[in-house]
Amino acid sequence: MALVLVVDDDLTVREVVVSYLRAHGHEVVEAGDGEAALELMGSRPADLVVLDLMLPGIDGLEVCRRLRRGGDVPVVMLTALGEEGDRVAGLEHGADDYVSKPFSPRELALRVDSVLRRTSEPAEVVGPRVVVDGDLEVDAARHTVTRAGRELALTAREFDLLWWFLSHPGVAVNRDDLLQEVWGWSVGDRSTVTVHVRRLREKVEQDPTHPRRLLTVWGVGYRWEAS
Repeated sequence: MALVLVVDDDLTVREVVVSYLRAHGHEVVEAGDGEAALELMGSRPADLVVLDLMLPGIDGLEVCRRLRRGGDVPVVMLTALGEEGDRVAGLEHGADDYVSKPFSPRELALRVDSVLRRTSEPAEVVGPRVVVDGDLEVDAARHTVTRAGRELALTAREFDLLWWFLSHPGVAVNRDDLLQEVWGWSVGDRSTVTVHVRRLREKVEQDPTHPRRLLTVWGVGYRWEAS
């Protein structure tokens, strides 16, 4: 059982989401705005946050940014239907997943379960547990990444994505396959992969605008070029 914080200013939405998550066996607390959500996280940190993008006062993006600054709690963002820019912004601010409104409460509960599973279980280890690639050192057992001796702050999903690439050097892979291999989704929004690759490049590349490790393979997807 996980502790889930549901943040939405719509009382009806909160009641439905809370009911479904409790039915899935989770303990749930709720907040109607960003300030209350941050106060709750400060007093009793949740294992996952379901966070509406449009909130009074401190909006969802700012809440997500502050949560990321303070730790690595997984976040499932609620966004307006069809607003790709909002989805991308949420992912860029550190959201692990999103669900578009109007949404199926059952789908949201399943997404929450999926994110909790992926963030609580270590990435599958293929090959050695410690991989060194140039100035990059990745320790699967300790779940740490260092570059030139400096530890990098990666989310659980970014670590899983990096470990997959390191376990498959030189393999060109498309975004659909990455969604399946790293996210465990048979169907999903490819922009999720695009944003996570961009964030990962910002952390592991010396110059993210001219990557030398995590390369784009035009017409295919991505490839990790080992040093």
